[in-house]
Amino acid sequence: MESRASEVDVVAEHAAAIVSRLDGRLGEIVDSVQEILVGEFAEIGGNGELLDLLRDAVEGNLAAYLPAIRHRIPVEKIQPPTPALEHARRMAQRGVPANTLVRGYRLGHRALLDRLVAEIATANLDSELGLHVFQRLSAVSFAYIDSTMEEILDSHQQERDRWLTNKSRLRAVRVREALEAPDVDVDEMTTATGYPFARTHLALVVWLDGPAAGDELTRLERFAGLLCHAVAPAGRPLFVAADGLSGWVWFSVDDALVADVHMRVRSFVDAQPDAPRVVMSNPMRGLNGFRRAHRQALDVRATVLASSLPTPSFTAACDPGVQVAVRFREDLDGAREWVRSVLGDLAEDNEATERLRETLQLFLRSASSFKATADLQHLHVNSVKYRVQRAIERRGREVAEDRLDVEVALLLVRWFGGAVLA
Repeated sequence: MESRASEVDVVAEHAAAIVSRLDGRLGEIVDSVQEILVGEFAEIGGNGELLDLLRDAVEGNLAAYLPAIRHRIPVEKIQPPTPALEHARRMAQRGVPANTLVRGYRLGHRALLDRLVAEIATANLDSELGLHVFQRLSAVSFAYIDSTMEEILDSHQQERDRWLTNKSRLRAVRVREALEAPDVDVDEMTTATGYPFARTHLALVVWLDGPAAGDELTRLERFAGLLCHAVAPAGRPLFVAADGLSGWVWFSVDDALVADVHMRVRSFVDAQPDAPRVVMSNPMRGLNGFRRAHRQALDVRATVLASSLPTPSFTAACDPGVQVAVRFREDLDGAREWVRSVLGDLAEDNEATERLRETLQLFLRSASSFKATADLQHLHVNSVKYRVQRAIERRGREVAEDRLDVEVALLLVRWFGGAVLA
């Protein structure tokens, strides 16, 4: 009997040693699991909008499981991490089915087991001991998943029930139908929602940076109404909650307002001290325009969130450089390779090279005027000349032969920073 207890202790000690070896690489493991999940189920990451919350959920689950092994904590005494519960609620708000969450947890679990197997293999344990250690790690992980998923799914179900009882949810269902259904009766949809789908639309996404206080959707819907009244008084806003902190907005505009409507919206947003974040599409007409404008606004928002720039209060799809950044956002690895090929050593990620890039970008934007660039940077003209020449030397060739490529590459660096630098 004592021998059996001793064997259990030996296995537990080696299992604790295995997970302890993962401590220094926890961040790497979390990033890897997150990438796997989003690659398989984009909706788990909110199509880019909930990546930080997803990462915290993955990290929270690992931070709960690893100590359970290390200290022999019974899994029934472990509470699901708060970010994991909140992530489940956000998934319910977005209409992501519970089955997707379950599949995501299974996929993440498999990725963790693969890591544990690799660690056992490098620990040089004899085959029988290694098998027992894996059995323990696997048994505890399955028990943790079973215990946690019960509360995760309960949280998802409760939020789904609450969300469906909300009056605005009924409107959201019709709007999603307008966005996705292949055959839509425009007149019937207009009657059902009170929104004129046949006219010219602006689509916006509005959101608040946390933490949540409980009245976010009310604030966002009120803001949408005030914005529409100020910019297009004849229009009528259509507001749909995307989740607890963000909303989708459309309003129709007369043709006479189309040319400068983005400036009107920008002026209104800038004048509001407590305005939410806002991105806006270009004006587009009809039901197809309603859909395309919404997709464009979502793309702009995803690009803004992926950017290394401070998040602006307002971004329009027609702002200079925005559409270029949108096109490159989904392939930052490819963008990095291209930027390096265009900029050469000017694509290095350090402060000195950053100053050279900034000066060269302003120089090209200022019609190659040293004086105009010097005025913008509050530098002496000779300093600007030196920096421009140094930037060209770092690049390794003149700019005149492929100036457009250089300007686009510099724009991508400005938007995405280190993500596209060498």
